[in-house]
Amino acid sequence: MARPVTTRAALDHRPEPKLVGPITTRIRSLRPSLSPTAARIGDAVLAAPAEVVGLTVTDLADRTGTSVGSVVRFCQDIDLKGFHDLKLRLAAEAAPHATASQQPGGAPANTIETVLRSAVTGLEQLPATLEHHTLLQVAQELRRATRVLVAGVGSSAPIAMDAGHRLRTLGVHAEVLTDPHQQHLAARMLGTDGCCLAISHTGQTQETLTALRAAGDAGASTIGLTSYHRSPFTELCNHAIVAGATELHGLEATASRLVHLAVIDVLVALVTDLDPTAAAQAEQLYTDAVAAHRV
Repeated sequence: MARPVTTRAALDHRPEPKLVGPITTRIRSLRPSLSPTAARIGDAVLAAPAEVVGLTVTDLADRTGTSVGSVVRFCQDIDLKGFHDLKLRLAAEAAPHATASQQPGGAPANTIETVLRSAVTGLEQLPATLEHHTLLQVAQELRRATRVLVAGVGSSAPIAMDAGHRLRTLGVHAEVLTDPHQQHLAARMLGTDGCCLAISHTGQTQETLTALRAAGDAGASTIGLTSYHRSPFTELCNHAIVAGATELHGLEATASRLVHLAVIDVLVALVTDLDPTAAAQAEQLYTDAVAAHRV
């Protein structure tokens, strides 16, 4: 039975994502959609969250060259009641321990520690930022679809390839295309029984957005995996998974790749749970195929 096509009006009136996870992660994920004034306030909060806990609303306004009203509006823009609510959230997520080094570079030990800490922080924060209902819906769409197009370019291409490979081992008819023209053509041919899983760290990659839009126009289910709320991705998708906006001094994209791979692992596990028999049969075919290529 063909899946009913979700109208643009329905997408435009979807509820805002609920506030989950660390507030600093929320600020980073919403930053691209904030006004210049709100973004300046957000940057100040991210630069010294512990200090902001001890400031008054007037202090933060003076520090950022804005107004008290602007600070309050910023808090509301990130789905908080006001400045006091912001301070409570910042205090609650204050790190329980201090780290010796915050900047990559210098001694090799510092670089190693910083990169690994960024990765670990992103993975630790992931459970609190994911919406379980959305993940289950996505898994159901992937299992239901007669054909799944996995789209991603640049640094998201390896993640897309991994996702396609993992889904094929479960018996999902997944196709991975990283060439923009091929992505676009394949997306237009999906139909109402198809599904497009698009991956983009920023949610603003034009080539992937084109494929996502074409898939939606063809009536296919559209899924987006990105690091930012209120991005073009989240506006186009039937189902948006937002994860991976953790940042430690320029290592945001690095940590997000690991987080996105972890999300793929979660989806693969959920798809397996939906039809364990089909997954087991497909995995056996995969095992036999791989064995044929070993000495």
